[in-house]
Amino acid sequence: MNQFFILLAAQPGGKSSGFEFIFLGLMILVFWLFMIRPQAKKAKEQKKFVENMQKGDKIVTIAGIHGVVHKVNEDGTLQLEISPGSYLKIEKSAVSMEWTANINKAAAAPAK
Repeated sequence: MNQFFILLAAQPGGKSSGFEFIFLGLMILVFWLFMIRPQAKKAKEQKKFVENMQKGDKIVTIAGIHGVVHKVNEDGTLQLEISPGSYLKIEKSAVSMEWTANINKAAAAPAK
């Protein structure tokens, strides 16, 4: 298959064809669709999630620490209550959106 592309791209006299530019454009488009766009979408969702955190939310950090938000500080940190009377100060960016969603989904599911 690679020989086919090499044969199409190589022309006598060193002249380039429009096929090379079309192929390069398609490669860039596929890279953008499957790599850059999903990461940008996920980063936007993470930012929205972090901005909407408030007191009383049950969260899980990227280190696996479970707790309840006790206070949202103005400096980009949270005071996390991990057990009654025990608090940790963590960065907002240390909260895992996926793990927090999973734990809250499990808590919201009705017990059978």
